[in-house]
Amino acid sequence: MHLARFPRHHLAHLPTPLEPMERLSKELGGPRLFIKRDDCTGMSTGGNKTRKLEFLMGEASAQGADVVVTQGATQSNHVRQTAAFAARLGVDCHALLEDRTGSTDPDYTQNGNVLLDRLHAATLEHVPGGTDMVAACEAAAARLRAEGRRPYVIPGGGSNPTGALGYVNCALELVHQANERSLAVSRIVHATGSAGTQAGLVTGLHAINAHIPLLGIGVRAPRPKQEENVFALATKTAEKIGAPPVPRELVVANTDYVGEGYGIPNAGTIEAIEMFAQLEGILLDPVYSGKGAAGLIDLVRRGDIGADETVVFLHTGGSAGLFGYRQTFAGAHTPALAA
Repeated sequence: MHLARFPRHHLAHLPTPLEPMERLSKELGGPRLFIKRDDCTGMSTGGNKTRKLEFLMGEASAQGADVVVTQGATQSNHVRQTAAFAARLGVDCHALLEDRTGSTDPDYTQNGNVLLDRLHAATLEHVPGGTDMVAACEAAAARLRAEGRRPYVIPGGGSNPTGALGYVNCALELVHQANERSLAVSRIVHATGSAGTQAGLVTGLHAINAHIPLLGIGVRAPRPKQEENVFALATKTAEKIGAPPVPRELVVANTDYVGEGYGIPNAGTIEAIEMFAQLEGILLDPVYSGKGAAGLIDLVRRGDIGADETVVFLHTGGSAGLFGYRQTFAGAHTPALAA
């Protein structure tokens, strides 16, 4: 695939590392676990949105935009990375933050990603939960146009066919790394939300005949809706790059680990965050990667992922969000892990 046909700002730290998680593998009694460190992409503490933003901001620049408009939840990793990209490129960023949790904890409303948004000089517009965020972004862009500005609207999570190119590219990168190490990957597991990461990965993997199953652990929508969103975006992404259509059966999501709702960590999420931190020195986040890891751990314990498999967990980043959840970890302790 010739992705150089598309405008792109090469600002991410790529390729990201592919590392073994030997202590976690031992603790769980297998499988052989690896982690793809997309928390190391380098833009304002990193994360998966940086890959998408390379192409999205490339397109914005090609269109002559002087301000980008985007949206997300209060502790949005995507908004933080978009604000950082805008700062790096010398354009403004206006972000709409939706209250999806109802939390009034000052740490949640002011710290973590929100603090970093402000440090990157983004202007923030807070809106209540349930707001039509697509319409709200378009209204904000219309106001800016009326002021003589040239806005470029980026969807939540950077999840459209342009943004998904970042994860088509990641699929190529990951398979190349596995090939160089003679690493026969049984499956890839990651957190899936706005659909762009999973759509890009499944499109890229299918286009190169990788034959590596991909499992998205949902963090918000029910399974039918999540898979529908991913499949629709994968179809459009394949069309954009001229790749073969993605078969519906390759789009698989497990939404058993959402818990009470988006952005609300449950016991499994907290355990996963503590295990990764204490066994591997790796920080997950309470919204995406923590729930994805909780799913991975539970599926291993249940035997749904076999002890003889080689599994890659894609770390989508977001550790800055931990600082918005201080009270969640106020009683953090060392669990009874194997020596």
